[in-house]
Amino acid sequence: MTKNPKQNGLYTPQLEKDSCGVGLIADLKAVPTRYVLESALTMLENMKHRGASGYNSNTGDGAGILLQIPHEFYNNLFKKENKALPSIGKYGLGMFFFPRDPEQYNDCMDTIVELAKLHDFKIIYTRAVPTNNSMLGESAIKSEPKIVQLIFKNIGYNSMDIENRLYYLRQKITQKVNKEISTSFDDFYVVSLSSKTVVYKGLLTATQLRNYYLDLGAEDFKTAVAIVHSRFSTNTLPKWKLAQPFRCIAHNGEINTIQGNLNWWTAREQNMSKAKKSRPKLRKIFPVCDPSVSDSGNFDNVIDFLMRGSRSLPHAIMMMIPESWQNDQEMPKYKKDFYQYHEGIMESWDGPASICFTDGNILGATLDRNGLRPSRYLVTKDKLLVLASEAGCINIPEENIALKSRLEPGKMLIADLDEQRIISDEEAKELICKREPYSKWIKAHRKKISGIPLGSKKLEVSKIELQKRQIAFGLNREDQEMIIAVMSDKGKDPIGSMGSDIPLAVLSKFAQHPANYFKQQFAQVTNPPIDPLREAFYMSLTTAIGAGSNIIGVSSREAKSIAFPSPILNTQELEKLISADRSVTNCSNQYYISFRYVLIKGY
Repeated sequence: MTKNPKQNGLYTPQLEKDSCGVGLIADLKAVPTRYVLESALTMLENMKHRGASGYNSNTGDGAGILLQIPHEFYNNLFKKENKALPSIGKYGLGMFFFPRDPEQYNDCMDTIVELAKLHDFKIIYTRAVPTNNSMLGESAIKSEPKIVQLIFKNIGYNSMDIENRLYYLRQKITQKVNKEISTSFDDFYVVSLSSKTVVYKGLLTATQLRNYYLDLGAEDFKTAVAIVHSRFSTNTLPKWKLAQPFRCIAHNGEINTIQGNLNWWTAREQNMSKAKKSRPKLRKIFPVCDPSVSDSGNFDNVIDFLMRGSRSLPHAIMMMIPESWQNDQEMPKYKKDFYQYHEGIMESWDGPASICFTDGNILGATLDRNGLRPSRYLVTKDKLLVLASEAGCINIPEENIALKSRLEPGKMLIADLDEQRIISDEEAKELICKREPYSKWIKAHRKKISGIPLGSKKLEVSKIELQKRQIAFGLNREDQEMIIAVMSDKGKDPIGSMGSDIPLAVLSKFAQHPANYFKQQFAQVTNPPIDPLREAFYMSLTTAIGAGSNIIGVSSREAKSIAFPSPILNTQELEKLISADRSVTNCSNQYYISFRYVLIKGY
């Protein structure tokens, strides 16, 4: 999406992570009010201890609010200029961070106007968002962008949903501006562009947001939904564009698997063969992930993309943050089959996570399967839903509370404003899991390696003596005595110190064990040892191969896969994979890659 950010000193953009405070408030009667907005801002201010600031206390790590487009507010602005604002859903509102350089600003605007026309939109309103930066710190003011809102009117007879078209427009704008105009990938950013929602955020503290954006104080600025976020960045440098919420979600936690998720997604984009044929527009907006944003930002990018590919927002959330299902004996089969189907096409984005999400009509929250981030919620008798990282973020009289509870690990809370009700985790997931015949597809196409018959082809057993093989793979006496002996005696991995002053394996002149070439990327939180045997309910080593890469559509093709109990194959499993008939394995092609190489003298 943008040019690859360059590492500067010890700063590494790929390590951008967040640990923050997050909250959601919604009027289930779907009536936009000032009360919802004021309560959301108060909630944010009461979670200021969950955010962070720089060396000077008036420069925050970031704070923001995601809400419905306040149609009445913009309609009144148009009336003051004797103009007519299109009805709700017939226009898109864009919030932009622009470079302050006048020449670059004009170039960016020209690009937006040009691309808007190509996508059947016309810019009918431009306004500099009124702000008050008097309370901001020096570093926040120094990097403060020019903040502008644009309203896009739907023109032409394009039959595609306006939200999808605005998504394509946003992607193309970002691609072209960052490639051809902006000298820095932080100078220009599309904060939001939607016909339903708008985001106000910045390099602010939780208590500065209300007074920084003057719009938030207008009496006719109302909403029925609001998600707030106060950022505590880890391993990162705070930036205006990295403040949350993003366009769909606000995230408290970390995606610990982010590097693998990004690598797999990049590979997946190259193999979306069906998408290239049936939806050429999707091909043009690749890459979806952006190396210049945080783990939460890329999570949001993928969620947004999945919503353009025949999936609802809750469906996309279930794909990316699945609950513990592999070893849950009480989970219904239809739900297990849903997760099993999606396991083959989308790896989970794992890590501590409390995520609030909305598309303007559907809203909700979910926890990771371990429940490593708190989320408590209540519903009042007058149908107000309040959820936050902790209880007591806003004052609700006890006599007005109809329900109080907390989100459980892997569970989801959903509210539908069209139906004006809360949808339970069980009801929502049953509806999503039964929308397609996942059980039928899994039964017909999913294979387990244990169920594949052993063919006639056998692997050649090595005749090299054991000690030579141990030396070749870097196994030494210390490994035998301190690791293998303990594992054999006690049945678990030995625990040692986190520190290691051993030189990198790649620089060693001696044979090294393959595991020595891999290093864990530690988060800035305590990482206890993970044991897939004793914590089998929450984690699994199950690995699937062979599923298609067409994450856009939903079909039986994506169920064609082989499941293994572990990514490490034993001899018999490898023999099955090599010798089994292709009609049994569902694999159309097999490729062999040699890892042997010519030894050059001196190396």
